[in-house]
Amino acid sequence: MAKELKDVFPMLQSREEVLKNIHSDEHLKKIFFDWKPEEQKEFLDICTGAHGVKMLYDGVFKEVMNPEYAPQRLNDFLSHVLGEKVRVMKVLPNDSTRLTDESSLLVMDIVVEFEGGAIGNIEVQKMGYLFPGERSACYSADLLLRQYRRLRDEKKKKFSYRDIRTVYTIVLFEHSPKEFQACPNVYRHCFEQKSDTGLELNMPQKFIYISLDIFRKNIKMKMETQKINWRHG
Repeated sequence: MAKELKDVFPMLQSREEVLKNIHSDEHLKKIFFDWKPEEQKEFLDICTGAHGVKMLYDGVFKEVMNPEYAPQRLNDFLSHVLGEKVRVMKVLPNDSTRLTDESSLLVMDIVVEFEGGAIGNIEVQKMGYLFPGERSACYSADLLLRQYRRLRDEKKKKFSYRDIRTVYTIVLFEHSPKEFQACPNVYRHCFEQKSDTGLELNMPQKFIYISLDIFRKNIKMKMETQKINWRHG
């Protein structure tokens, strides 16, 4: 039976081995010692397997989920989020106007076009913004207008408003706003426009919010319950 993580992942190095490699290369040594002590410790902990890499780190999330590097990962993720099979065809330029104080709170912000023409704006936020509904509506409207202008320019006189495809605004919160904390057992919320009379019209704007902090709490509680049931089963 494996006693240490290195028994399972033999490629892991000891702290001493990692430091030896760093000291043997002046470039690596300069980078390492330019970091703060807590950053050095975190790096060594990751390299030695003391703890894993946080998926929501900017660079890590972009490497793992960026459709230009590994399109199938994002395809699978968005298919689960949207509840239907989707495939990302291309990444679109993100021309949306962002306030300067927002950029520091965004882990990732990409715009993609799906097979069939629908568009998705996928955001990962470190801290949930105030007024998430109003803010999302503004950026969704901006994206919808961009799609309208592009289709109108491409199709010229053949353009029809029926050419407009769904615009999804998908927001993942690392720390969700207080409105979402009011639903401690629900981590996925879907919004779309509906009539109070039952009349159906194709309204292309849809919003999906995922509270990662609430998801983690629910998963943890579920695992603890399963452990208790297993012990007494």
